[in-house]
Amino acid sequence: MTSRSPRLGYLLVVAAAVLFGVNAGVSRIPLRSGTPTDTFTSVRITAALAVLVLVAVAVDRAALRPPRGRSLLLVVGLGLVGVTGVQWTYNVAINRLPLGIALLLEYLGPVLVVLWVRFVRSEPVAPRMWPALGLAVLGLAVVSRIWSGLEFDGLGVAMALLAAVCFATYFLLGERGVDADSPLQVIVWSFAAATVVMNLVQPVWTADALGADASALGRFDEVVVPAWAAMGWVVVLGTVAPFFLLLVALRMLSATIVSVVAMLEPVVAALVGWGWFRETLTPLQILGMAMVLSGVVLAQTSRRSEPAPLPPPT
Repeated sequence: MTSRSPRLGYLLVVAAAVLFGVNAGVSRIPLRSGTPTDTFTSVRITAALAVLVLVAVAVDRAALRPPRGRSLLLVVGLGLVGVTGVQWTYNVAINRLPLGIALLLEYLGPVLVVLWVRFVRSEPVAPRMWPALGLAVLGLAVVSRIWSGLEFDGLGVAMALLAAVCFATYFLLGERGVDADSPLQVIVWSFAAATVVMNLVQPVWTADALGADASALGRFDEVVVPAWAAMGWVVVLGTVAPFFLLLVALRMLSATIVSVVAMLEPVVAALVGWGWFRETLTPLQILGMAMVLSGVVLAQTSRRSEPAPLPPPT
């Protein structure tokens, strides 16, 4: 991992979190037009792969060469766990648990990243990272209003916790992968692995509902758009762009920092729900957002300074 341009790294993670948060709203359009969740996931991943291949052909054809050895194992693991796994487990969780609880459990992923780095890799973690995590998780609990729908479902809780594991795995494997290969090569081949798996589960040609018109929902309920156009947004701006931005950021910042800053996503999603879908946003939730932001700022300041280089030998 390189420490160059940490400020750019922060900007990339924030941009990815904003795109993911907005995508939570846009995704409702094709999903509510009649497209099943498995079909939606297959189309999203397969179309994203097609876009990434076109980008690689235009920008860097070397990214189309498959990685070898350890790098190949990393990108396959990233595709199966960090791409397919996190989406599938989260979709199951939100179908069996209140959305706030599912979201909170998934965003335990950054906690797992820090624990892995500290106790498995035995790498030092700045002391202030711990209160930063606690503040961000507590803020998410407030934003999600978990007290409004506490229901226990064993399978739902298990899937939400697996989503957290997959979420953490994306950052940890992504950090290792971009050390050896370019971010474009890593994301192309991780999405290739994910595409194979999802099309075995649910082939993309079952997406008949995407040819119909759909409501833009919420405040734009009377606006009719093609479902495929909303799906195009999901693929390009809700998948390709944010996943790639996170991988590029992992070349500039550690997985611990990137995963905590990414916790801005549910804050953005809550704002989208309020502005687009007329969902309630209480003063207490605004306080929760401020807590998440404070945790993110605290995490940013926990980055250890690189030691000054030794003078050249005389």
